[in-house]
Amino acid sequence: MTSTNEGVRRVREVRRRLSLEGPPRTRDREGDFETVTVPERHCDQLRDLMVSERVGQVVEVGLAYASSALAIGEALAMAGRPLPRLVVIDPFQECGYANAGWDLLCAAGLDPITTLVPAASSIALPQLLADGFVADAAFVDGSHRFHEVFVDLYFLRRIVRPGGLIVVDDTWWPSVHTAVRYYERNLGWTSVPDAFPGEPVGAGPLGSARDRCRAYRMPDPPVEPPFEAFRAF
Repeated sequence: MTSTNEGVRRVREVRRRLSLEGPPRTRDREGDFETVTVPERHCDQLRDLMVSERVGQVVEVGLAYASSALAIGEALAMAGRPLPRLVVIDPFQECGYANAGWDLLCAAGLDPITTLVPAASSIALPQLLADGFVADAAFVDGSHRFHEVFVDLYFLRRIVRPGGLIVVDDTWWPSVHTAVRYYERNLGWTSVPDAFPGEPVGAGPLGSARDRCRAYRMPDPPVEPPFEAFRAF
């Protein structure tokens, strides 16, 4: 119990410093950290959701400055599940972010349970599937291009266990919202109400307000409809 409490305290301290001081280094773009990172409030909600689900195995697409990865790591430390594991996929962590996010994970003591995969998610996720990796939950904050989000979700639905969660960031972006909509309408994904309470942000399709983050429950058993049953999205 002592070691668990110490692990949680260490992660929280790194999260606190990141929120107050920012990352140790950023890309040469004005306001890059504030633009790229998931806000602290949403990270706290992500942590609480993962704790309530008692996750032990999580995959994240997109590391950047590690705000969401630290929140997931805190949840893993709090849950106390045996052999926790966090797999983070980010092809730009070294070349784009100078390993700022990874260094923060190491400072938080999360590196023993975290695997950083420096490859495109379209390559890394099929490999995880081939390796037989099964996750309790996933967090998606990588490319926001429709076709790449769609591919991420395709593989994650086969990696995340039935009844598990896939959390998607920036669902107010039309490209992201549209990709998720296919899985809602055709494959039985259901939105988890009140997972991220608060005011909607951004403008989605047709100008409607959208939540920044949304959590989706995977159907149990998985849905594989016949091709004739396709519903436009």
